[in-house]
Amino acid sequence: MTMTRTLGRSGIEVSAVGMGCWAIGGPLWGDDGQPFGWGEVDDDESVRTIHRALDLGVTLFDTASNYGAGHSERVLGRALAGRRDRAVIATKFGNRADEATRRWTGQDHRPNYAVTSLEESLRRLGTDHVDLYQLHINELPAAAALDLVDALEGLVTQGKIRAYGWSTDNPESARAFAEGGPHCTAIQHDESVLKDNPEMFAVCDALDLASLNRGPLAMGLLTGATRKVGADDVRGMAPEWLVWFTDGRPTPQWSARVAEIRDALTADGRTLAQGALGWLLARSPRTVPIPGCRTVAQADENFATLGLGPLPADAFAEVERLLADLRSVPAA
Repeated sequence: MTMTRTLGRSGIEVSAVGMGCWAIGGPLWGDDGQPFGWGEVDDDESVRTIHRALDLGVTLFDTASNYGAGHSERVLGRALAGRRDRAVIATKFGNRADEATRRWTGQDHRPNYAVTSLEESLRRLGTDHVDLYQLHINELPAAAALDLVDALEGLVTQGKIRAYGWSTDNPESARAFAEGGPHCTAIQHDESVLKDNPEMFAVCDALDLASLNRGPLAMGLLTGATRKVGADDVRGMAPEWLVWFTDGRPTPQWSARVAEIRDALTADGRTLAQGALGWLLARSPRTVPIPGCRTVAQADENFATLGLGPLPADAFAEVERLLADLRSVPAA
C-alpha cells in the first residue's frame, strides 16, 4: 500500500514522496549566461517517467511557471492528459521567463501577476485548476507576500486553486504568511539529511502546514553522483546558494560528509538516495520530499521509497549521531 501524507490543513491527501519537475523543463538561462535548468531533456522519456511515477503510487507533481520557461508545465500537462484525476498538481509563480528565448526575465510579486500567471499555467497544464499554488520568491519580505493573500484567497473562492503556499527558507516569513490566510497549507523549503531546518518544522507543527522538501537529494549529491555535468546545467555554474557542486562536480567537502553517513543510510539495503529520502520521512510526519526525476530508472529508484517507508529508528539515530559530529565542523 502506498504511503500517503496530508497536505497540511488543506486535508488534501498526497503520496508521501512527490515528483519534482524542474529537471524535465530543459534549459533556462539568465541574462548573464547563468544556466537555471538541468540541460537538454527528452520529452518522451519525461512523459514515460511521469507515467511510471503514477504507476508507483506518486500523486504529487511539483512544477513552476519558469521551469524551462513553461516547458515543464507543458510536458506535465501532456503526461497527465486523461490522468488528471490521479494527480495533485503544485505549481509556482513569481519568476518571469520568455518561452521563445528560454530566458529568465525577472521577478514579479504583484497580486495581478499572480492571477495572470495562474491563467498561463492552467493553459500549459491543460487543466481548470491547480491544487497547490506557491509563491516562488524565496527572499521576498513577508509584508510583500501578505499583499498577495487577498488575490490567492480569491482564486480559492473561484475554484482555480485549492490551496496555496510559499517556497521560502525563512521560518519567520513562513509563519507570517501562513497566519495571514486560511488556505495557506504548505511551505516548500530546502531540506535534506545534509541541511536541516528545525525552525521551519516548528512553524509547520504550530500552524498545521505541510513541509515540501526541495533539494531532498542535494541536487544529486545524495545519489552518489560523481560525473561532471554540462555547462547548460545549473550545477555546472553553481550559483552561491548551490553549495553541493563546484565547477560541475560534487564539492569534495560535501562528498566527504556523504561518505561518513552512507553506511547508516543504506544499512537496511536501501540505495543512498532511498536512504536520504527515508531520513526525511523519519524526520517529521509533515515532510513530503519531492526529488526530481527525468528518467524511468530514477523514478523506479526514488519512488521505491514509498514501499520502504521511513528510515528505521536505529538507523535514523545513527545518522543523527554522525551528523552531530559533522555539523560541529563547517563545510567549505
